[in-house]
Amino acid sequence: MSDETAREDLRRRVADFLAEHDPATMEELEFLRARYDAGLAWVYYPEGHGGLGLPQSLQGDVDRQFARANAPGPNVRGNGIGLGMAAPTILAFGTEEQKSRFLRPLWTGEDIWCQLFSEPGAGSDLAAIGTRAVRDGDSWIVNGQKVWTSHAHNARFAILVARTNPDVPKHRGLTYFLCDMTDPGVEVRPLRQLTGEAEFNEVFLTDVRIPDAQRLGAEGEGWRVANATLNNERVAIGSGGAPRGGGMVGVVAQTWREHPERRTHELHDRLLKLWVEAEVARITGTRLRQKLKQGQPGPEGSAMKLTFARLNQQLSGLEVELLGEDGLRYSDWTLVRPDGVDFTGRDAGYRYLRAKGNSIEGGTSEILRNIVAERVLGLPTEPRVDKDIPWKDIAK
Repeated sequence: MSDETAREDLRRRVADFLAEHDPATMEELEFLRARYDAGLAWVYYPEGHGGLGLPQSLQGDVDRQFARANAPGPNVRGNGIGLGMAAPTILAFGTEEQKSRFLRPLWTGEDIWCQLFSEPGAGSDLAAIGTRAVRDGDSWIVNGQKVWTSHAHNARFAILVARTNPDVPKHRGLTYFLCDMTDPGVEVRPLRQLTGEAEFNEVFLTDVRIPDAQRLGAEGEGWRVANATLNNERVAIGSGGAPRGGGMVGVVAQTWREHPERRTHELHDRLLKLWVEAEVARITGTRLRQKLKQGQPGPEGSAMKLTFARLNQQLSGLEVELLGEDGLRYSDWTLVRPDGVDFTGRDAGYRYLRAKGNSIEGGTSEILRNIVAERVLGLPTEPRVDKDIPWKDIAK
């Protein structure tokens, strides 16, 4: 079947579905469940798991057709970790039972997901994590602490990496789990950040029992599974599909138009350079998304995420300068626990402070430069003295 034939067939399938399932009269959850069961959630996923086994390039057509019908879609903002990170990892490494158990309620938004990766002593060097999982019959007993966990305060499940073998080098002794956040021993605490909000959390795990059936991938292969997750995360952060002049550069350009009295040649020059860089990043992101439709995310996502972080920080700084004294005002310092980040809907002070986190989340900019250098450009790797030492013997 040609791509065009598949596209036409898919359009008819969506039209027939909408004729039988009116989004104006159905409950949202009921509609989303029916859409998933019809294979119109992720059309490029296998049949029985929300898809039809079609090329990923057809997903955009389906989403636009549902959008024109004012039909509800997945909660991307509130469940971005589940949709963008957990789902493709479960699809790639999960058993049929795990796919059947977790993917449907993840896509419909019934289960919110979070990510239990980073620790106080293992952020950029994720392989250094110390959270331990010890086998006990058909379960694992997990103890440790995780940090910088978005959505942990309202998540039902988490993707979790823990150390199962301390006697081998750090990259080889890790295992990947799917953790129920409602289980005894899981404690979530708010982590207040520079913006005043507690968008992130720290999570303490005390004798948490995880069934071996919720292990994703083989024991000891957690690093391989986690890297697939991280590649998807960086792509999700760095390859957003904002239109030309959209996103942060659009906000700053509008501020420039509204305040002609504050314009200078130096500020004008900076704005033009950042506009060009933002446009280059947008076009590169489009190319990356086209590439992703044909296969799996690679290290190129790290370069895009690196660019996204730098541009956001430079643009938000320029906006504060353009606003003068008004840029120093901050609307609200109340401790709240938001469901997501809203760069374009908040004030300049929030954007300036929140952008500082862009060079940390999803991998620090320093680490991502190493990834680009070594995996994309093929440069010699940096010396790593602890690479072949058992984790238990590394100085901590």
